[in-house]
Amino acid sequence: MQAPYDTETTADVFAKARNTFNWLIGHLTDAQTGTLPHDRLEETITEQGRELQRLLLQAHLDLRALRELEQVCHARHQDGAAAWVIGADGVIRRRAEFGHHRLLATVTGTVTVTRCAWRAPGVGNVYPMDVALSLPTVRHSAGLAKLAVIETVRGSFDAALAAITTRCGQVIGKRQIEQLVAQAAADVDDFYAARTMLPCTASTVLAISVDGKGIAMRPEALRPATAKAAARAKATFRTRLAAGEKPARKRMATLGVVYDAEPAPRRPHDVIAVPGGRSGRRLPRARPNATRKWLCGSVVTGPGPVIAKVFDHAEARDPVHVRPWVVLVDGARHQLDLITAEAARRRIRVHIVIDFVHVLEKLWAAAWSLHPPAAPAAEDWVAAHALALLAGHTGQVITTLTTQAATAGAQHRDGIDACIRYLSNNARHLQYDQALEAGWPIATGVVEGACRHLIADRFDLAGARWGLAGAEAVLKLRALVTNGHLEEYWTFHLARQHERVHQTGYQDGYALTA
Repeated sequence: MQAPYDTETTADVFAKARNTFNWLIGHLTDAQTGTLPHDRLEETITEQGRELQRLLLQAHLDLRALRELEQVCHARHQDGAAAWVIGADGVIRRRAEFGHHRLLATVTGTVTVTRCAWRAPGVGNVYPMDVALSLPTVRHSAGLAKLAVIETVRGSFDAALAAITTRCGQVIGKRQIEQLVAQAAADVDDFYAARTMLPCTASTVLAISVDGKGIAMRPEALRPATAKAAARAKATFRTRLAAGEKPARKRMATLGVVYDAEPAPRRPHDVIAVPGGRSGRRLPRARPNATRKWLCGSVVTGPGPVIAKVFDHAEARDPVHVRPWVVLVDGARHQLDLITAEAARRRIRVHIVIDFVHVLEKLWAAAWSLHPPAAPAAEDWVAAHALALLAGHTGQVITTLTTQAATAGAQHRDGIDACIRYLSNNARHLQYDQALEAGWPIATGVVEGACRHLIADRFDLAGARWGLAGAEAVLKLRALVTNGHLEEYWTFHLARQHERVHQTGYQDGYALTA
């Protein structure tokens, strides 16, 4: 074996970095520089500072390459013994080749990694330096991947590219950002499955809520039924949709939330003011405060797997089922059936509460069946029936609405009939008097806020059409960031990535032996 350069020379690999630093000091102390405004100084220091960081990283990598070469040469020539490396396949590689290069794009710029390749006939090369540096299989570094995640979850891919280019220079393209983000989300489910939750007192409410929201997808990413509807849809107009027409381009994403809440008992008029408004100085009692919120979501799977994941996380918080489990839903029948089945399978007693805000919407729809538009009396009518529902008089409200519906003209009964059906079908989940007395939450504001934050604020950008893998990755990562677990997850993800690439791959088990 012949070394490509003399390992005994003491070449200063940090010379370029030192020269750049000295030039920058000289430039800043120059008299002409003393006349520059602060913005020009910022630009100079930022650009040259990034180049200095890149040169420092490059010099360190070159130094490690020199040390690897010296180590191999020493093993080769000590006492005439031969050196070799054993790969994951058990094959001994006795031939070492120096000068193998690969590029690595980093947050400071692109550098070159020089390393030694150990070879044998008929098998792949082994690069011990790749393992020592824990290099990814792609060109882009872990730091650049993390930056891509941070920028992508807060805005569009184009905005992420612009932000990264401004900070790091031309080190990555839009397509590569999309790929890095998809790879970054690979371990989210395993990360949460491995986490240990802190316990709470037995009286703390364990609240669960699930909701869905559509995401505009590319045609190939639609579910089969939606794709068929889109294919057979015939628009009335060429340039816009007519009333009642839907574009059939969305795929439903399911979101789940788990949170803790200390009980906060209330009375009906703490939630809804009595007709005519509040009187006196007594302030309404505060509602339960959501703490330790945890979000998850998926656009690939249906609501069933998301509900199972939510129950998994809830059980991690309360493994022996001693806390009150309150499930807040909007009344969707399919969702209710899945939740009931999941709770029965796990033998967990859950208290299902229909979101009171949805009930109010139904009452308002009924009010407009009995009152003229914008009539002030409609508000008092809604308040009276809402207070009766909060007091636990659901049957009485249904009877009253039925009687009032009989006196309304047939052309005005749609809203009130829909309200009666909704209350009748969900009567057993409208026990608000018990929920208020126990101090439970009675609204799905937490998960609806999550829908707005996770989906509407990111996925509903003008003109955005999503592929399935990209939408799933961004949704999971936005939930992860919202949960405040990005730093903890990133450490977990890098460890799992190292295991996949370097311990279970072709480079596993290498050993320099002499």
